[in-house]
Amino acid sequence: MKVAVIAVVAVLAFATAGTGATPAPPKLGGCQVFPATNAWNQRVDRLPVAQSSATLIASIGLSNGVHADFGSGLWDGSRIGIPYAVVHGKSTPKSRVSFEYADESDRGPYPIPANVPIEGQPSSSNDGDRHALIVDRDSCRLYELYALERVGGRWQAGSGAIFDLRSNRLRPAGWTSADAAGLPILPGLARWDGDASTGVIRHALRFTAERTRRAYVYPARHDASSSTDASLPPMGLRVRLKASVDISRLPRQARIVAQAMKTYGMILADNGSSWYVSGAPSPHWSNVELHALGSLHGSDFEVVDTASLRP
Repeated sequence: MKVAVIAVVAVLAFATAGTGATPAPPKLGGCQVFPATNAWNQRVDRLPVAQSSATLIASIGLSNGVHADFGSGLWDGSRIGIPYAVVHGKSTPKSRVSFEYADESDRGPYPIPANVPIEGQPSSSNDGDRHALIVDRDSCRLYELYALERVGGRWQAGSGAIFDLRSNRLRPAGWTSADAAGLPILPGLARWDGDASTGVIRHALRFTAERTRRAYVYPARHDASSSTDASLPPMGLRVRLKASVDISRLPRQARIVAQAMKTYGMILADNGSSWYVSGAPSPHWSNVELHALGSLHGSDFEVVDTASLRP
């Protein structure tokens, strides 16, 4: 009897693995990074290719190599990637933030720790996007800020957004966030802790393109272009690495990232260098291994028809 039961369990386990069922979402500070049904956590390896795939991929760049915009150490005095902090909201002082785009920002207050990591630091000369991402592990809320800086003892930023990590609720239509596409940044970062360190990344990745269209598609809520050229990609575009692309010879860390590109794909979230993939800095990343992603090019990707993912 025991043998029969074990055999049945094994068969069921194999059948479930073959269905493409979405596993439990990744966690940070004990909080899930959005539900398993969230767009960021949905597999797209079995969805059809979009009809406009060839045109859109060509506009992003067929010969451009993939670049891991994250790693270890410093580049030009700054950490490589977009950092994040996990705090106890109950004990972290809440701060009011003044926003440049106040009409599309969540008022807060925001639990900003005294040593909050900001993109581009510790370099004092970096004038980039200066993103700050904060996870409140007590309330399971995500606070994201763009162009954050302290002036005259007070915090000010370009924009800010607050997300409930237990909900799939989107920003109001037409609203930005701390990202051009009106999306949360954190779920699209290749992270080491609880993510790549496990040997697999179970979510889509965030990427940028040099030129985009004045349009957005689910799950994006905002665009950042004046062009109406239909050959250009809209914000929220979902792409994936083609199943036929051989990644077996990539070094381990590059292979983990590339497999995520095949299984979960990437979501276009901002204007920037084409095929730049976002991640969080960590001393555990190997810049040499991640550099191997450059052997993948735009021609290795296809646009996914995500109509079935929309609620």
